[in-house]
Amino acid sequence: WLRRCTHYLFIVVVAVNSTLLTINTGDYIFYTDWAWTSFTIFSIGNILMISVGATYYLLFTGVPGTASYYGLIMQVYTWVAKGAWFALGYPYDFIATPMWIPSCMLLDLAYWASKKNKHSLILFGGVLVGMSFPLFNMVNLLTVADPLETAFKYPRPTLPPYMVPIEPQVGKFYNSPVALGAGTGAVLAVTFTALGAKLNTWTYRWMAA
Repeated sequence: WLRRCTHYLFIVVVAVNSTLLTINTGDYIFYTDWAWTSFTIFSIGNILMISVGATYYLLFTGVPGTASYYGLIMQVYTWVAKGAWFALGYPYDFIATPMWIPSCMLLDLAYWASKKNKHSLILFGGVLVGMSFPLFNMVNLLTVADPLETAFKYPRPTLPPYMVPIEPQVGKFYNSPVALGAGTGAVLAVTFTALGAKLNTWTYRWMAA
């Protein structure tokens, strides 16, 4: 029961944190001229949430498909957050919720295809998550009507001075946030996935003590 409680607590913590991260990075995407840069940070932060959480959950159960279920949990949390913004009077496309599920499905696929090989999951699954998440997420962001118009029309009352809406600068990071996010993500996600796998070991040791 202790292991199960720890496990569920971990899932809730990660899901809630991912929701908060979505809202905060959403501010930066809408309200600064660093939109592309913050999209990259947004990607890396959420890749961390997927890689660590889904790997932990997947190896905890040992059942392919668990990562997709974890992605669904996070998707529901972020949809609820989006609904909360909508209820406050913001337009429906104001917050683009991350596309958790497709990348989690790739993680499941890597685990299943390698016949539950943990190291293949870390290496191949990590690379797949890191490369796919920015791509899926940018497709998601394309549904936003006009970020700059939205920023001017719906100013945040608590906005600090450096986040005043201004015309975006072209050319930062070669204006390719997907490529930058996917490149950094593919490298970092392997480390993140390894951390998720290691968390299982640490959790078991802690509960056995």
